[in-house]
Amino acid sequence: MRIKVLQATHPEMIKSLDTQRLRDAYLASEIFAPGDICLTYSHVERFIIGGAQPLKEGLRLETLKEVGANPFLARREMGVINIGGAGRVTIDGAKYQLEPRDGLYIGAGSAEVVFESTDAANPAKFYLACSPSHARHPTVRIPVSEAKPMPMGSPETSNERTIYQYVNPDICKSSQLLLGLTSLKRGSVWNTMPCHLHDRRSEIYFYFDLKPADRVFHFMGQPHETRHLLMANEQAAISPPWSIHSGAGTSSYSFIWAMAGDNQDYKDMDQVPTIDLR
Repeated sequence: MRIKVLQATHPEMIKSLDTQRLRDAYLASEIFAPGDICLTYSHVERFIIGGAQPLKEGLRLETLKEVGANPFLARREMGVINIGGAGRVTIDGAKYQLEPRDGLYIGAGSAEVVFESTDAANPAKFYLACSPSHARHPTVRIPVSEAKPMPMGSPETSNERTIYQYVNPDICKSSQLLLGLTSLKRGSVWNTMPCHLHDRRSEIYFYFDLKPADRVFHFMGQPHETRHLLMANEQAAISPPWSIHSGAGTSSYSFIWAMAGDNQDYKDMDQVPTIDLR
């Protein structure tokens, strides 16, 4: 296991950042490594995101100094979505089979978590999103067929997409974590435009389903002081509560969004008219 730490930042700071320093502060570029668990710890909401890609051997979630507790999930909850081949997650002896696009909510206090692939030649790729938790809630397997679909956008605005809610009060209980997956239709490239803010929550976007030569332009910053991150496949953007979060790709793509903060009201957001962006 390995972990990288990103500090929380003030919105005024980005005015002086060049491209590399902007990427250093808000981009998680290494999510998956074969046979390993790679994590990024953000002081924004004390989020931990990352990926587990087991091969022939299972990968055990070990505690780390940055977490400050033993076991890893002693005071944390975790959402998982499998974007690779079939696999399973064993939690305190209970096995949960996850096919591609299946999800899992793991409650706080879980002691032993092991990630495994069904076939090492087509390994599972478990995307992980973890936030602090004040209470223990039951672990719940969430097949993609039971995720809540929300069709959005249209071909005319190049943003036809489906939002799938996995960890959401309508589906399973959590302390503060919200987790879902958005897939754009072929020919659509825009996500979350018009954009918005939610000062009471922070969000992380993990982009995937991109071909090697394709990129997503992820827009961030205050509405009057926007910046962008150029995102490759399987990279994540940290979005503080003061930042917009929106993107456009050179092809269609998917992304997993994770939120944590003061509430779990998915619609609690402050819309920003596109004409007000600078």
